[in-house]
Amino acid sequence: RDNTSLEIYPTQLSDEGEYKCRIVVWDNTGNSTEPSVPISKEARMMLKVNVPPEKVEITHLTSGRNLSLRCKSEGAKPPADILWTKTSPDGVETEIPDLAKTREIEPAGELYDTAEQIFYQLEENEMIAKISCVVRHHNTNTTIYKNITFVSPAIQNALKVTIQRFAEPVLYSSIENQDGRDNKAGLVKISADPGFKVPYNTSVTLKAAAPGVFPEPRYLWWVGDQTGIAGRELHIDNLEEDKSYYVLAENPLGRVVLEVPVHITTSDYSQWNDSSRDGDVIVDDTTGGLDTGAIIGIVIGALIAVFFIGFAVWYWTIRDGTHVFSPKKEKPHTIDEETIPFRSTDKPLLRTISTQTLEGRRSRREPSI
Repeated sequence: RDNTSLEIYPTQLSDEGEYKCRIVVWDNTGNSTEPSVPISKEARMMLKVNVPPEKVEITHLTSGRNLSLRCKSEGAKPPADILWTKTSPDGVETEIPDLAKTREIEPAGELYDTAEQIFYQLEENEMIAKISCVVRHHNTNTTIYKNITFVSPAIQNALKVTIQRFAEPVLYSSIENQDGRDNKAGLVKISADPGFKVPYNTSVTLKAAAPGVFPEPRYLWWVGDQTGIAGRELHIDNLEEDKSYYVLAENPLGRVVLEVPVHITTSDYSQWNDSSRDGDVIVDDTTGGLDTGAIIGIVIGALIAVFFIGFAVWYWTIRDGTHVFSPKKEKPHTIDEETIPFRSTDKPLLRTISTQTLEGRRSRREPSI
């Protein structure tokens, strides 16, 4: 006499099918001598099991400012619907109209996979582009968003300049004009190990990063007219002078160039800053770890030793009566008897004694030291 029900929980795909509810009533119309007659009635119901999407994936390919986006919904029954929206920087979401797209529906057992691919061109000067793949499954009242946000590399206090290496003007600034306090997404950041000011002949590693930028930008480093080096890091061996390095950060939304000056500290560079030197100076630490006081002591000791050696040489030289540095002897003076007239008032010359003999006598009379 009461209502009855059948509860199925949790519902599986195998529960789908036709269900019957049968009611049987035995009626003998009040005559107890007659056998009862069964009276039956039944109701039928078809149960359909709907399955929401199990997984949603979005992939992308880029070529310049042209995007190819593919969104795939897996494991739905019936197949899910897909549409594309774009959210402006101020948060307004609108459906992207007039998209060139292709759709594929593939059975996966009793379920279905739906994939849709679109082609989209980013607008000029568009720094941020948030594009969403919206998967809707009306039978289960399910909506799934899968977002992909393209963010351009950015710098502070940028100027649009023309650089010879690029065909079009680029946004340019220096790390000295970057304070890092801007809330702009995708700011390019540069770090240096051990720093931007280093001693002479020090090796430096420069690193670039752009948190929040998507797709990940490619980086290109160069100095002067040299060929660029690709990668997030640049290693500099044995820096000998102040130099400015440049790095390009580029993705489909834009590109920026940062100047990265690296300086030699004055205290270490002054002793090498000699324009008259030939070639490169190689710094060789030969002190063996001695401190300044020890070096000064060694120098003073060497000077004292040289002084005593010189004094000893001088003393022994004087004692032996020899002169290390003797003055040059003058040529003996000879008297020409023919040219000098003899006067009676003059004392007679001792012509029989030679000049050499006189010198010998003179030297013998001199006392020795």
